Amino acid sequence: MRSERDYNGEIMRRGRVEVVCGSMFSGKTEELIRRIKRAMFAKQKVEIFKPSIDVRYSEEDVVSHEGKAIPSTPVESAASILLMGSDCDVLGIDEAQFFDDQIVDVCNELANRGIRVVVAGLDLDFRGQPFGPMPKLCAIADEVTKVHAICVRCGALAYVSHRIVAGDKQVLLGETHEYEPLCRQCYAEALQAK
Repeated sequence: MRSERDYNGEIMRRGRVEVVCGSMFSGKTEELIRRIKRAMFAKQKVEIFKPSIDVRYSEEDVVSHEGKAIPSTPVESAASILLMGSDCDVLGIDEAQFFDDQIVDVCNELANRGIRVVVAGLDLDFRGQPFGPMPKLCAIADEVTKVHAICVRCGALAYVSHRIVAGDKQVLLGETHEYEPLCRQCYAEALQAK
């Protein structure tokens, strides 16, 4: 990480916020893990957090749909991240859409302290609406990477995670039995068929 010296000659780190967003099955978590592992290889001190409600593959590890995993700390709130993650070079946050808007202030605060913050999350919910704090995180980010799954019906780039089970609740943890990535056209057709 590039650093400068302050007026006392002490090293200052340059903080930043990087957001990786997209639909389910697009590789968001894999990209988060890749960036964190690169930082670890560079001997940077890293911390990874995830919302404690996400226990799909592991209660503690961040795990991609492809089975790639990295140890993490499950937390109930964004404030916990600020308390536990202030002594690192790079901080990862997975499934950021499940946090409230306080996550935006937490990411800003950490970046202002010189920490590189890498955040992954769904940008849209199953209704095609912006999901939780993700729009605000994208707005304050130094860098936004939108990754895409492939539409399971036509092979185009996916736009949204279409829920294929009944329910109106915004948060429903799931995998391929509950969601499928669809492009705009196939998503519109799926909604009309209901």
